[in-house]
Amino acid sequence: MTDPDSTGAPESPPPAAAPRLLRQWFFAGLLIWVPLAATLLVIRFLVGLLDTSLLLIPPSIRPDFPGLGVVLSVALVLGTGALAANFLGSRMLNWAEELLFRIPLVRTLYGGVKKLAETLFSQESTAFKRVVLIEWPRPGLWTVGFQAGDPLRVVTEVTGQELIPVFVPTTPNPTGGFIMQVPADQLKFLDVSVEDGMRYIISLGVVAPGASAPIIPSAPR
Repeated sequence: MTDPDSTGAPESPPPAAAPRLLRQWFFAGLLIWVPLAATLLVIRFLVGLLDTSLLLIPPSIRPDFPGLGVVLSVALVLGTGALAANFLGSRMLNWAEELLFRIPLVRTLYGGVKKLAETLFSQESTAFKRVVLIEWPRPGLWTVGFQAGDPLRVVTEVTGQELIPVFVPTTPNPTGGFIMQVPADQLKFLDVSVEDGMRYIISLGVVAPGASAPIIPSAPR
């Protein structure tokens, strides 16, 4: 009698294991395509946004090269930065800002965005440079947050103690959240980068800090 395994044909999975195998393949494919698609969408949005700088060139002489708007935008930012670093250019930019601050609605929007940019991009700023643990929403429960800056003088004067502003983001959308003034002795500072902390929040706590890539599940044997 011939042994069915002696033919060398691959052994097919039992009927009960087939749905489980398909489900694992499906989620393994999602782990590959979802991050890739999200990355491509963000890059496409940024490139399209930067390409709008081509509108500064008259249509009659506007070149039609893909990606030229990105190069033009980078050159525009570098040129503006070089102008701002120059004494004469700095005076001209200050004069232009004074004109903007005289327009009621523009003054509010431009002033707020300028303060935010100065806080985020200043090398001396402590904004979002430390990841902390805070007991929230009640004692005994700990939540990941970010130090949002230095203690506010007006808060220190009112409370009589230095309170550190902490931003507790929501998940998976970290653009929303809560700002809290917390005593330093009630915070635990983590040796984790802000990027890893944000990745942990956006992934709903699945991607632990320091993890390089998600683990793709293997097929059952």
